[in-house]
Amino acid sequence: MSENELQPIIVRRKKVSHAGHHSGSWKVAFADFMTAMMAFFLVMWLVGQSDQVKEAVAGYFRDPGKYQKQGKSGVLQGSDAMIKMPNDPSSMVKAPQKNESTGAKDESEKLALVAKEILAELEKQAEFERLKKNIKLQMTSEGLRIILNESEDSPAFFEPGSAKLLQKSAIILVTIARELGKLENRIVIEGHTDKSGSNDGEYSNWELSADRANSARQLMEVSGLEKGQVREVRGYADRFPMIADQPQDSRNRRVSLIVLYQAREKMYDQIEVGQELVSQ
Repeated sequence: MSENELQPIIVRRKKVSHAGHHSGSWKVAFADFMTAMMAFFLVMWLVGQSDQVKEAVAGYFRDPGKYQKQGKSGVLQGSDAMIKMPNDPSSMVKAPQKNESTGAKDESEKLALVAKEILAELEKQAEFERLKKNIKLQMTSEGLRIILNESEDSPAFFEPGSAKLLQKSAIILVTIARELGKLENRIVIEGHTDKSGSNDGEYSNWELSADRANSARQLMEVSGLEKGQVREVRGYADRFPMIADQPQDSRNRRVSLIVLYQAREKMYDQIEVGQELVSQ
C-alpha cells in the first residue's frame, strides 16, 4: 500500500454565522409597524376634527406647492394660512341670542314680561297718556332698553337745557323704578343730547347728558331701585343720535335705562389688567 493511500483525509468545516442575515431585519419590521401606527393615529385625529381642518388637510395633499407658498401651518388652531378668519375681529364676539342657550332664552323672556308689566303700570298713570309717544321699550343684545326722549313742541322729562326733572313727569321714572327694583339685574343709565348746543363751553352737551342721566339715577334710587343696582351712569353728549340722519332732532335728547342680562353683566365686570409702562 502506497504512502498516499495511508494519508488520512482531513475535512475542514467552515462555521457559518446566521446572525449576519437576520441581525437588522427586526428593525425594518419595527419601523414599518411604527409607520403604520402613526398613520392610524393621524387618521383617527383627522376624523375628530372640524370640516375646516379636514378641508385644509385635503387642500395640502391636492396642492402642496400652493400650501407652502401661502403658509406653513394652516390646519391647527391659531395658524394664519389655510383656515380663513373673519376680517372684522368684533364679528367673532357674539351677542347673547335667544337660541344660544336655555339660560339666555329664559332671561330674555323674563325681561320681555317685565317690559309688559312696566307698560301695564305706566298705563295706570294719567301722565302716561301725554308721554306715551316719548317712551320706548326695546329688547337688545344687552338686555331691556327703556328710552325716554324729549319732544319738539314741549319738554317731556327735563327743563330745556337743564338736568332738572319736570315734576309732572317724574312719576314715569318712579313707576319704572318700582318695577325694576324687583329684579336682580343691574342697570346702566345713559344720557344723550342732540347736535344743538356747544361741546366747548363750561357746560357743554357732555355735562348736560351726564347730569341728566345722574338726575334719573338719583330719583330712581329713592323710588324703588336697590342699593348698588345701578352699575354705570354714562354721558354720551351728541355722539350717538337715535335719529342718525337728523342729528338736531329733539328725539335725540333722551335718557336710556338698560336692564342688563345677567350673563352680559359678567362681561362688563371683567377688567383687563395691562402691563405697567411707567416705572415707579
